[in-house]
Amino acid sequence: MSTSTGSAILPHRSVANIRTPAGAGGQSSGLSTPNRPNVASNFGSPSSLRAEEDILIIEFGTRKLQIGFAGDAVPRGSIWFGPDQQRRVGDFREWQADYHHDWRKGASGDRWGKDHELWQSDIRGFDLGLMSDKLERVLRDAYTRYLLIDSRPRRIVCVLPSGLPIPLLSASLDCLFSRFSPPTISLMSSEVALTAAAGMRSALVIDMGWNETVVTSIYEYREVQCSRTIRGGRMLTEQTHHFLASYLPQTQKKPANENSDKTKEYVLSFEECDDVASRLVWCKPFHAPNAAEPGEGLQTVEEHDDESGENNPTTPTKKTSGITTVPLKSSGAPISLELPSDSLSEPCENAFFDSRYSPDSFDDHELPIHILVYNSLLKLPLDVRAICMPRIIFTGGCANVLGLRGRIFDEVSHMVQTRGWDGVVGKAVEQFRTNPKLKRKGSRHRAAGASSSSQDGGGQEQDGVWHDAANVTPEVDPIEEQLKKKNKDVASTQGEMRVIESLGAWSGASLITHLKVPAVALIDRELWLQYGVSGASKANEIDPKAQQRQSLGAAGLMKGASSSAWTLGVWGPT
Repeated sequence: MSTSTGSAILPHRSVANIRTPAGAGGQSSGLSTPNRPNVASNFGSPSSLRAEEDILIIEFGTRKLQIGFAGDAVPRGSIWFGPDQQRRVGDFREWQADYHHDWRKGASGDRWGKDHELWQSDIRGFDLGLMSDKLERVLRDAYTRYLLIDSRPRRIVCVLPSGLPIPLLSASLDCLFSRFSPPTISLMSSEVALTAAAGMRSALVIDMGWNETVVTSIYEYREVQCSRTIRGGRMLTEQTHHFLASYLPQTQKKPANENSDKTKEYVLSFEECDDVASRLVWCKPFHAPNAAEPGEGLQTVEEHDDESGENNPTTPTKKTSGITTVPLKSSGAPISLELPSDSLSEPCENAFFDSRYSPDSFDDHELPIHILVYNSLLKLPLDVRAICMPRIIFTGGCANVLGLRGRIFDEVSHMVQTRGWDGVVGKAVEQFRTNPKLKRKGSRHRAAGASSSSQDGGGQEQDGVWHDAANVTPEVDPIEEQLKKKNKDVASTQGEMRVIESLGAWSGASLITHLKVPAVALIDRELWLQYGVSGASKANEIDPKAQQRQSLGAAGLMKGASSSAWTLGVWGPT
């Protein structure tokens, strides 16, 4: 666009303000732009600024992996392990109309359900190389499908259970360091992250996982006590298989391959049994036993009319349960089973409670869930127990079974009311609790002992009045009263049974990492490739003063700030 002849030149179009270079020989005219200081390369490059955002949070489970970025509320993707991920490239037989999956070929008695797991608790004879290949394939799939990022090195935070064996931990870290090249990897306990996601500092975490159920006591973000049992999701699926197999016709109870002894135990596929266990199996509510106490006589029998009985049509009868139809395709021939709805609670009853046997018949590693939770609370110190009781958190895949969490809570509450916090059990203890004569004798002995102790000098006499030091009312402290009034609204609940909800271990780890809380176990890539798992020091060999707060800036991430002495935390040697 051209301008008129007599119009003035606009200021921003004038070339007089352009600064002449210093070596051009001419004189500069007009305003000059001052020299700007050099901007650091860490903040000048947009890619280096994004390095702080790309902190990956990976939660490892036995059957599932969750991955996402630090600071997000939920993970970007959840990937389940299965035999479909082990297919060859270009194998599309599953989508053919006439395709039939023969689950008995690769699912013998020892392999039933093992293809759906990343690792096992029993690592004897376990292929660690195959586990590393599974992990690499799942992570690369998550990178391209859910995260949409390239393979540039990024810091990784791994959320792991505290009871993970060291060989499995070493194989996982080798896979991450050698194939994804992160500068550092931080390890975080899933129980601690779950407590942080619930907004608590202390909790009793009941992790009802796949291989086992773990009860962990967290006090001020530290694991105080941990106990476990083999009752978990795998046992529930096996009980579901036995339950469904009992309703099959006699002709379908034996598999087609009768020569193999290993496959005689399983007549249905793992996929169908797991689907029934997760969708149809439920748990019965708790019913307290109405046993009459000894010494109170016989129970009162209600009187009924002579006409009441089977011949009376007005007498209400027991309601019949509904019928549930379960279609099965993995048996010898497709069949639909007609099952009573009430009977679908048997697999959960046998897997987690096993009420058919007495508590003395179980070993320490196979205790029912409610007994395990009660024993875990009983082992805790008094102050820790009072804080953990109102902060019970259920997690794991089996916690989604309908009615299971309420049944466990009611069972533990009943045990606390009947037994108290006394670890001594037996017939003599029960007789002492239920016999009023023994209680009366015990109270008399205690009263006599108290009177004798007071006569022996338990108190003192002043001005003709006997003062007992044990029963003196404490003096009122004005400072304590002011503190109580100030903290009256934020008083914490203690000594009561209560269940709270949590956002999950991944969300807790994302929150902790986003707040830049330093991790206890921080592993540098160079040190790991040089020393491996043997280079980790014990926790008591680390100086807390030397472990300064690490900067999570772009420079700190790319340099991989680490210390000369590092530890694996709760996963390392003790």
